[in-house]
Amino acid sequence: MSPRPLLTSVAILTIHLCFATCALAQSDRGATGRSLALSNLQKSTKEPTDRQKYISPRLAQLQKELEAGNKSAVELFWQEMAKRGTPLIEPIKGQAGYSLVTFLWRHTEETKNVAVIGGVAGPDVVYPMARLPNTDVWFKTYRLRNDARFIYSISVNDSLVPLTEVDSQNLEALNHRLSTFKTDPLNKSRRIIDNLPHCSLVELPGAPAQPWASRQADAPTGAVEWKKIKSTVLNNERMAAIYTPPGYRADATPYGLLVVFDGIAYTAMVPTPVILDNLIAQNRIAPMVAVVLANVTTTSRSEELPCNPRFADFLASEVVPWVRQNYNVTTDPSRIIVAGSSLGGLAATYAGFRHPEVFGNVLSQSGSFWWKPKGDNSYEWLTRQFKASPKLPVRFYLDVGLMEIGTSQKSDPNMLTVNRRMRDVLRAKGYQLFYQEFNGGHEYVNWRGTFADGLLFLADKDRIGKIAGRTRR
Repeated sequence: MSPRPLLTSVAILTIHLCFATCALAQSDRGATGRSLALSNLQKSTKEPTDRQKYISPRLAQLQKELEAGNKSAVELFWQEMAKRGTPLIEPIKGQAGYSLVTFLWRHTEETKNVAVIGGVAGPDVVYPMARLPNTDVWFKTYRLRNDARFIYSISVNDSLVPLTEVDSQNLEALNHRLSTFKTDPLNKSRRIIDNLPHCSLVELPGAPAQPWASRQADAPTGAVEWKKIKSTVLNNERMAAIYTPPGYRADATPYGLLVVFDGIAYTAMVPTPVILDNLIAQNRIAPMVAVVLANVTTTSRSEELPCNPRFADFLASEVVPWVRQNYNVTTDPSRIIVAGSSLGGLAATYAGFRHPEVFGNVLSQSGSFWWKPKGDNSYEWLTRQFKASPKLPVRFYLDVGLMEIGTSQKSDPNMLTVNRRMRDVLRAKGYQLFYQEFNGGHEYVNWRGTFADGLLFLADKDRIGKIAGRTRR
């Protein structure tokens, strides 16, 4: 039996909830309260219908047609939307870099309310959709910059309970809260993977291309094996996907090493093997070995990843030695990358902080740098550690989304803010750093594109070639 099915219960939960990861990341704090997912960067329609700042021209036209007595206007509108696809995206006159994005739902007798959740709408319902008077058209309009990309869900008869008030460790309660979530039935966008449930994708015309995340026809394919890694430090066992590049040889110059968290998510949602194959084939990075570690259980992630010294020691004293024992990989920390997203980004950064003698490169995607130990009154513990410590021989790639502005309480720092502060501290210390912000949420749909950016910065072939030629170890 393939080990992949053994990981399904853990991985599918992550994938099933991908559109809500922004809320889940915030609720990992253990705090409750009303989400404040209101962007100060992209003003959105949060007002009731009669006070909405942005009005869809197509809906305004529909209303005029109805007022003129056109009884077929609504049906023709829905036929147009079915052909065109939703959400409805319209240019804004005089604002070339922006669009109006209108989410739609067709009313039925059972419909009491409709909400958009995720992406620009944030993790919680501030104002649900409005209903166009005397029609079956529910709608919600946002003004967005044209480079936006995000996942969203339509929630029909939503409970309006903030996701940040749901215990992320209580899977039954979480699944109950998400039970009203649906895909947008008229959305024609590509699917990230075929069986990704209950969410839809928005990609505006200026969204950055993600060429490395789709297999290129001329790229040779590396090998992927799922193996078990036992830990004495953690007293557990987990599956790991081991990637070896095309043409891998045990007697070649030792390969660089990439260590990544979140197993299936970073082999499917963020297709690490495909990305590596493509970058290697185009001679953009040197061939490397990768180990993608699965989570042991559905709850172990939140226990192991938040600045856990035992987990960092497991990586440095068990995972990397195990890989070296079984594969031809380097002992040079400047050619070893540790990577992850959200709590995984936090864990990767902490691993570099605790074990710079092993991990010379950190790739963090939307790192949860808000984290603080229990009993600590101040957030951003790891950022404070970097600020108070001497500079270490570690290089960093950090990214975060402009829509990652939801918090569990007004006093809590949001993902965008804490990543900017970590960036500032690292720069002030003189670290070599590449930092970027994408116009999206806390979602794999963005990380699958920016992951390659991190690899291109940290594993640039010219730099690695000079290091390998000098050290050959």
